[in-house]
Parts: sequence; C-alpha cells; structure tokens
Amino acid sequence: MNYTSCPRVSFDFSSRFLPPVFILVFIVGLVANGWGLKSLLHNWKKLKIINVFVLNLGLADILYLLTLPFLMVYYFMGSKWIFGDTFCKITRFCFNLNLYGSIGFLTCISVYRYLAIVHPVRMMGRFTITHSVAISVMVWLLVSIQSLPDMFYTKTFRNKPGKCYDTTHEKYVEDYLKYSLGWTLTGFCLPFLITLGCYGHVIVILCRKNTIDKVQKKRCLRLLLILIVLFSVCYIPYHVLRNLNLWSRVLLKHQICREWSNRVYIAHQISRGLVCLNSALNPLVYLHGNEHITAQLRQLLQRTRQTLNSSSVPAAQITEGV
Repeated sequence: MNYTSCPRVSFDFSSRFLPPVFILVFIVGLVANGWGLKSLLHNWKKLKIINVFVLNLGLADILYLLTLPFLMVYYFMGSKWIFGDTFCKITRFCFNLNLYGSIGFLTCISVYRYLAIVHPVRMMGRFTITHSVAISVMVWLLVSIQSLPDMFYTKTFRNKPGKCYDTTHEKYVEDYLKYSLGWTLTGFCLPFLITLGCYGHVIVILCRKNTIDKVQKKRCLRLLLILIVLFSVCYIPYHVLRNLNLWSRVLLKHQICREWSNRVYIAHQISRGLVCLNSALNPLVYLHGNEHITAQLRQLLQRTRQTLNSSSVPAAQITEGV
C-alpha cells in the first residue's frame, strides 16, 4: 500500500547486535587462523596442492579480521564513523574480499577434491603446486574485479555525518540493487552450484565404489558437512537478505510501505553477523585438510587433560588428609 509516511525502521538494532559478534569472531578467528597459518608455513616444504588454497583462505580471513576493531568502534559509538571516507571504503572492500575470496577458495578445494576422487588417473602428475598458485592469483583478481565497483558507491554522506554504509546511501540504492543481484549471481550462485555439482558427483562415486579407502570417504564427507554448515549458516542467508533488504529500501524510497520492512532489516543485520562467522569457521577446513594441525590439536587437548588431572590429584589428597 502507498502511504505518505512509512513506519520507522529499528536502525539501532545493529549497534546492539553486531559488536558482540565482532568481538567473538575477532578473538576466535585471529587465534584459529593464526595458529593454522603458522602450522602451514612451518611445514612449507611439505606443502600440498590443496594447502595452497587453504593458505589463501586463511589470508582472506586475516585481512578481514584486522578491520573488525574499527567496526567495533563504529557500532559502539552508535554507528558513528570517525576514520574517514577512504578508510570506510577500504574496510568494506576487505569484507567483500574475505567473503567472495572464501567462497572462491572453498570452490577450488571442492573442485580439487572432485578431480582427485573421480578422475585420479587423469590428475596424476598433471596438477602441480604451480597450477594451484596460478589459480589462487586468478581467484584474487576475479574477486577484486567483482568487488571494485562497490568502492565507487557512496559509503558516507554529508547530510548524515558519521555513517559508513555497508551498501550505499538511499540516493543510489536502486542502482546498487542491480549491481548486488549481478554480484550475487557471479560471486555466490555460480560457485555454490559448482560446489554442489562436485560433491554431488563425489558422493555418488563414493557410494558406488568399494575400492576407495574408508578414511578418504570419511574425510570427504566431513569436508562436505563443513561446507554445508558454511553455506547454510553464513552465505545463503546473507545474500538472500541483503538483496531483500535493498529491495525494501527501494520501496521505502518511493514511499511504498510494507509491514515486513522492519523484520527484513533486522534479519539482514543478523545475517551480517552470521556471514562474518565464516572467518571463525573456515579454520575447520585447516583441521580437516592438514593432518599435522589435527595431530597438534590432539596433543594440546591431551596436555590440557593431563594438567587438569594432575591438578585434581593434590586437591583429593588434601581432602583425604583433612
């Protein structure tokens, strides 16, 4: 329905919800990615083809995590940006590099797994670390080209000082919606379909062939589960709700009110919090793909258990003495 004025949207929700999420992601993501990258670099001579993609996945996460303290300050100050227009655009650009770089490298990992399991003979000796490095460079270039137009949209506005839009101002929201839809198609939908196709075929092969090692089957299924969690929790809700929220803003701009506008905005802010969780969840790929890191984690858990057990023994002895 058309109204002369539309109900107020709860813009303050993001200032309450996003900072705690950013703090959690920053701490967990920095520790997990730092540990994973350190382990990969420590065993550089034993670097495998798939680990090149995992390494780039970690670099994309670190790039975004370093911008989170500035966003924390922004939302703690009530959505007031004090770092300037240029740095606002750089911060949003790093988020997009992380998001679509993560999707790109997860897709590369899926394709590599597919080729290694479905076409092992053809793959033998034909795919080298040099190839994986070249593909990684291509992914970075493609993601940068896709994300670059976003920097030309207004992120701050004179009439609303202190704002740092994750999309753009209402004045340009119609054009941004068109750009966002195309971006969603090329940056998310196509990689998602490729990943689904690869693992769908892999599952069929794993079910049909009894010659494939059981350990390899379990690893493949675990990686598939990790990817399902990442896409279901982080990527799908964000892309659906980002475009729906942009459409809602276009309608509001033309004074076309919808009862669901406020709910869509809140859901979109929640999806923004969920999508940044990918920087904390991506290290699960390290644990799956790198046996050395898994062994280190087991040793760490074993030492922790031993420390807890040894500290509980004196306490028990003291109690008995009393």
